[in-house]
Amino acid sequence: MGKSKQIGRNKKKNDSKKWKTKRRTKDLDQIHVDMIPANSVKLLKQEIDYDITGNAQNYCLHCAKYFVDLKTLKEHFKSKPHKKRLKQLRDEPYTQAEAERAAGMGSYIPHKKVEVQTQQVEEKMD
Repeated sequence: MGKSKQIGRNKKKNDSKKWKTKRRTKDLDQIHVDMIPANSVKLLKQEIDYDITGNAQNYCLHCAKYFVDLKTLKEHFKSKPHKKRLKQLRDEPYTQAEAERAAGMGSYIPHKKVEVQTQQVEEKMD
């Protein structure tokens, strides 16, 4: 018995790019921008949109994910990925000024930590 011949579907280059971008989420610096109080109010109090999961009513600000209902959102707050993301968000995002100091164009200032806590969820009465 010989080796079987592969037929068709030899598109590994395109598939690898598709997989890299399929589950792409927001970067940490983009989430820090979303955590600014003016922006966070807009994200947490969105209008009903039937094209988004959970009609855009249950949103985790730190993970940038929508959830089906409030129960699922609360379970997510207790999960390991959410806690891991909170830990990652404690570091303040790098700025251009910090990059210039690292290149030798200024004096050293230690990196700051930001206090991040899970968002408060309002119980909705229907």
